[in-house]
Amino acid sequence: MARLPGTAGYGEDAEALTRQYEEVAFEEIHGDLLPWLPSTPGRVVDIGAGSGRDAAALAARGYEVVAVEPTAELRRIGQRLHPDAAIVWVDDALPFLAGLCGPFDLVLLSAVWMHLDELERVDAMRRVAELTTPAGCVAISLRHGPPPAGRRMFAVSAAETVALAEQFGLFAVHRGEGPDRLSRANVHWSKLVFRMQGRTVAKGKQ
Repeated sequence: MARLPGTAGYGEDAEALTRQYEEVAFEEIHGDLLPWLPSTPGRVVDIGAGSGRDAAALAARGYEVVAVEPTAELRRIGQRLHPDAAIVWVDDALPFLAGLCGPFDLVLLSAVWMHLDELERVDAMRRVAELTTPAGCVAISLRHGPPPAGRRMFAVSAAETVALAEQFGLFAVHRGEGPDRLSRANVHWSKLVFRMQGRTVAKGKQ
């Protein structure tokens, strides 16, 4: 697959990025998500899986995991680091994910959404909704702050993301804010969890 605009800089920095990703545990990054993990056995897709840290942690919990990673360098590293994990690796990317077969009980988009421009986000949310089971969850983390040099990132608010998700039948059940776990200056995160069924009162910070 040709290099995509949103993946700029990741292949060149794959080894250094992997060291950063792997030094922080899944539970530390995704503590907000833990109460919303689906019952096992369940089917999970990690879109923008990077080094495979999250995919491997989810596989260890008993899920059937598909890891989608368009950057070949990161995908190869993930397969090397987590060879024993029950993960199916896929070379694909938002907004269309044409080669991905759903549905999934959990769709995880960690540090991915801000790489998409406004039109791409509409197409991507439509596709994410299509990939989610009727009772499934979608978890999105949004980075806020200045992007690293050479990276394609857009300023995307939690409110905008919640409103867009509702257009496709996904309603927020959790909204949280948190610091950057890699101690990067001027960076913080929004953590959002959506469900396909009904409007549920959101937990956490609004």
